[in-house]
Amino acid sequence: MKRDNLRVAIAPNMESPRQADCFDVQKSKRRTKLVHLVNEPDNKLSINDAKRLGQENLNVNTYAAWKELFLGYKCKVQDEPKPWNFWMIMLKSGNMDTTAAICPKNGKPSQPFPQESSQLKESFHGTWDLLADMSKAETQNDTSFFKVTWHKNLGKGSWKFHHILKTSSKYPWLMLYLRSDATIGVSGGYHYETRGMSKISPNFKVKFTLDIKRGGGPSSQFYLMDMGSCWKNNGQPCDGDVTTDVTHYTMPTLLAYHTSANGIRVHRTDEARFPYDAYHVYCSPCNGKYIEEPFNYCDEYSNPQAQEILQILPHPVWGEYVYPTKKGEGWIGDPRTWELDVGRLSQSLYFYQDPGPKPVERH
Repeated sequence: MKRDNLRVAIAPNMESPRQADCFDVQKSKRRTKLVHLVNEPDNKLSINDAKRLGQENLNVNTYAAWKELFLGYKCKVQDEPKPWNFWMIMLKSGNMDTTAAICPKNGKPSQPFPQESSQLKESFHGTWDLLADMSKAETQNDTSFFKVTWHKNLGKGSWKFHHILKTSSKYPWLMLYLRSDATIGVSGGYHYETRGMSKISPNFKVKFTLDIKRGGGPSSQFYLMDMGSCWKNNGQPCDGDVTTDVTHYTMPTLLAYHTSANGIRVHRTDEARFPYDAYHVYCSPCNGKYIEEPFNYCDEYSNPQAQEILQILPHPVWGEYVYPTKKGEGWIGDPRTWELDVGRLSQSLYFYQDPGPKPVERH
């Protein structure tokens, strides 16, 4: 995050990127120059353009996957132990038009960074309400609105991302993420290969500074942080088969086991030792064959394949992983720099798997 060079991909109201903002900073005695690796024609590259470039076999279902690999190639950074690609900004709607069965495409393409400036800055914004006045959408009542701004001082500090998300009565369920996907492979929530910037490792920490300016009220949620992954119920890696792949989400009601930091497993029926207040929501994958009762299935429509969701709450049991231990930590008026032991926590959390096969190796 302290690099002046930028790698950001944008997925406006869809699950894979259609645009990217990737550049390297070249400095000389006379001037500082931004070398853009992705230009406007690249960002506007449509399925018809791709076919003219020799991709005759693309269709509406394979174009999205091809475009992500194309942008990932343009933005690739050679590194050890393997290359990486970009941060992902994903804007996602959980509202489904049951009569049309399609999601609206919103958002505007970003403009090039100013060439002569001591601050690197860009943003994009939009709304789901198609008749809204964009000049008033940010402050107008009952109008959905999103805006993401990212900026950095040239030569110092880190990139800062500022998110704004506002719902409306027509669109009450909206989500806005800053994603760090894996550099290669099938990510959680996808049925095809993706590109990101996280190098695969079971033991990794995430350090960042968080300053929440304004909350969304009692009906909103903020994830610190949202971990997503993909494997089948038999422990095999996902391969794009949406009938057997399962997306597993951890979002910092009750699951079968709690595993402490020292490896001790406690069943949910153990009222004396199970930390019930540490958990908020749990739902099981709908294709699990041996799920322990009682259980609730996850929503069957908000993911291309079955999903399993676990939401945890601030609690002393998470202090071992440097996560919030009580409500209000890091909230409005309490900005903090976190160094979350994400990898170790993800290893200890319960996720469903069919009995018999070897437990999946989590990365």
